[in-house]
Amino acid sequence: MKYKFLEHTADVMFESYGKDLNELFENSALALEECMVKLSSLKIKNKHIIKLASSSIEELLYDFLSELIFIKDTEGLLFKKFTVKILKNKRFELVAECKGEKINRETQELSADAKAVTKHLFEIKKVKDKWLARIIVDI
Repeated sequence: MKYKFLEHTADVMFESYGKDLNELFENSALALEECMVKLSSLKIKNKHIIKLASSSIEELLYDFLSELIFIKDTEGLLFKKFTVKILKNKRFELVAECKGEKINRETQELSADAKAVTKHLFEIKKVKDKWLARIIVDI
């Protein structure tokens, strides 16, 4: 399982999973996009590279998901495929290749409009041999 949506009163809440941090970030991004659009209705027409760095893995995930919302709001892009590479030097560094297309109300099944990732209940933890993230998105 890559991710699952959880019950929440007003916003969208999900847990995402990964065998490593790269996969956790990819699946978290997929869940975020899925709350905005049915992924199968997206085509791959555009590629966007995101590069970020942070002192903590939690802040890096928060910044990455926030950047996806920013790109949606400023460039009108939604994504359905992610390749994420995370390196740990003095800081955590991320390079993500995001593939998707511009928003098209005629060909895509759009749903909620994500406004922001919240820090309420936000967490990343390692459980046995896999990673788990819990995220709430303000819609």
